[in-house]
Amino acid sequence: MMSEKFELPPELSIPAEDWEQTPASVQAVVLMLWQQVQAQEARIAELEEQLNRNSRNSSQPPSSDPPDQQKPQSKEKKTRRKRGGQSGHKGHRRELVPVEEVDELVECKPTHCAGCGAEIEGEDLEPYRYQQIELPPVKPHVTEYRVSSLTCPCCGEVSKGELPPEVAASMFGPHLTALIVILMGVFRLSKRKVVLLLKECFGVELSPGSVVNLQNAASEALVEPVEEAYAYVEAQPARNIDETGWRQGDQDKKGWLWVVVTPLVTVFEVALSRAGQVAKDLLGQDSDGVVGSDRYSAYTWLKHRKWQVCWAHLLRDFQKILERGGVSYTIGENLRIQGEYLLMMWARVRDGTLSYEDFLAELPAIQEAVRQWLTEGAACDHSKTAKTCRNILQLDAALWTFAYYEYVEPTNNSAERALRHAVIWRRTSYGTQSDAGSRFVERILTTVETCRQQDVNPLDFVRQAVMAHRSGQPAPSLLPASLSKDCEVQFVTP
Repeated sequence: MMSEKFELPPELSIPAEDWEQTPASVQAVVLMLWQQVQAQEARIAELEEQLNRNSRNSSQPPSSDPPDQQKPQSKEKKTRRKRGGQSGHKGHRRELVPVEEVDELVECKPTHCAGCGAEIEGEDLEPYRYQQIELPPVKPHVTEYRVSSLTCPCCGEVSKGELPPEVAASMFGPHLTALIVILMGVFRLSKRKVVLLLKECFGVELSPGSVVNLQNAASEALVEPVEEAYAYVEAQPARNIDETGWRQGDQDKKGWLWVVVTPLVTVFEVALSRAGQVAKDLLGQDSDGVVGSDRYSAYTWLKHRKWQVCWAHLLRDFQKILERGGVSYTIGENLRIQGEYLLMMWARVRDGTLSYEDFLAELPAIQEAVRQWLTEGAACDHSKTAKTCRNILQLDAALWTFAYYEYVEPTNNSAERALRHAVIWRRTSYGTQSDAGSRFVERILTTVETCRQQDVNPLDFVRQAVMAHRSGQPAPSLLPASLSKDCEVQFVTP
């Protein structure tokens, strides 16, 4: 009995006549070996793609690129100028402090003539002014409070004085507490380095345990301002969101640090989940604002007309596609060109060199080209390229939201920038050890980033919050001076 023959795959360059004359058992072996080769080639391509992953074709930061990673060569013509200041360059000089703000004035007058040696006197109406800036020797200011107990001469009752509540709360003052918090949250110093700096630079001695206690106290003082910031961000009409990995406790317990950015207020949250529910809680599931993000699945619940997919991330996807070569190169290169052209046009709208009307007139041609190449990519024979293009096509409406809403940007770069400080902090601290530590991280990051957005000194803000918390007074607010929304977003019909 003749065994069943196998169908010849079109990819195998074997003449049909030869295949028909090949025994079925041999055909089976050939097909098995061919499938193994196909699988190995696919695995090699996957490993090469992972090996070549960098900041230009993925969400990895530039700092993670290997040392030999070649940067794109600048198109600017190189010059043979020497390093340093150039001849004819207008220098920048430090402005002198006004005389009324000078702490000490020293007159440097000549007493004898440099020529003949005779004594000279007089006043120079326009003397040369030179100022030196110096830090005074820092010595801790210690205030002693003496609590007296006095006996009443009438009834003999003993009455005892009371410490002010803000003093009784801690033996360390609010300014010192705020400085410790800022050294950790802004300058990313460990608790032991904070102890060392305070001792060697300020003459203040305290233990790492005291630093932890002051950290927790400051964290409690920031609860009200940060919660108010959460509610404010949720109500804003334009927000960018992003997330990055974060460790809490044991190394096997992986969490995530989330950030939501608006023009004047930014909030952070540490969660032990990367699920969409965290994004819903931060943004408000029923909020009517527009959200800018990457294509991560945690944001797919957003309505496409209220979602802006980040074009910076799309450009990385296009770069990854073109680096696969073959048909993927043509698709990825054309998509990349259209994406870069789109962002260039939008930058001109923002800087005023291109009118909004002219941009909208050009937009349909860009949209048509992007959709055409995505459609071709979705039908190509490279499985990864086809899958990426299909997924982006399904989000078509979310690609162009920024063009129809005022103050909505095409990228979520502001959220990525807000996370950079935290990413560096994570690398040096290895995350947090407890829920209390995570709450401190999200509160101090929220406070510092928001203060910077509003040009407020974060040290002063934390000091005021600590003083208010110790004395039972209302906490200062992180909200802008005007409680109006950051920006009014209007939908524009193209």
